Amino acid sequence: MSDVTPLRSAPEPELDDEDLRAADGRVPGRRGRATRQRLLECTREMLTTTSYRDVKVIDIAREAGTSPATFYQYFADVEAAILVLAEEMAQRGEHLTGIITNGTWKGRGAYDTALALVDAFLGFWDEHRAVLRVMDLATDEGDRRFQKIRVHLLNDITNALA
Repeated sequence: MSDVTPLRSAPEPELDDEDLRAADGRVPGRRGRATRQRLLECTREMLTTTSYRDVKVIDIAREAGTSPATFYQYFADVEAAILVLAEEMAQRGEHLTGIITNGTWKGRGAYDTALALVDAFLGFWDEHRAVLRVMDLATDEGDRRFQKIRVHLLNDITNALA
């Protein structure tokens, strides 16, 4: 039996107060953080069924059971919310490098580590497909913010493999 366990989902990223600031600079309380998270989850869900160019603030707010004004307390626009989702996704991708660096790369262990990495990578892709799709499209269109996130995510994996 191998000592490498495939990871199905990454741990939640740890966010500090700076990451959770509202658009006006305030640090939201418990209810505000819950509202912000609900808005992000609704944005993520809408991206799975709708082109990101067709996702509107009013639709996200309605789905989250709140108002567009509340959405704007946390995000400047839909793209800003997607950018937060992309940053969170990239942080969750760090577990892939852990599989590479902590795995055994000799003998039968190498095969098991490779299988664990492929399983984790495919699971990561399935879990974050909608955000990855937007990130790739925005990067291809020249958006440096999304490009920076993609480079960070892929460089860490590439460097670990090297």
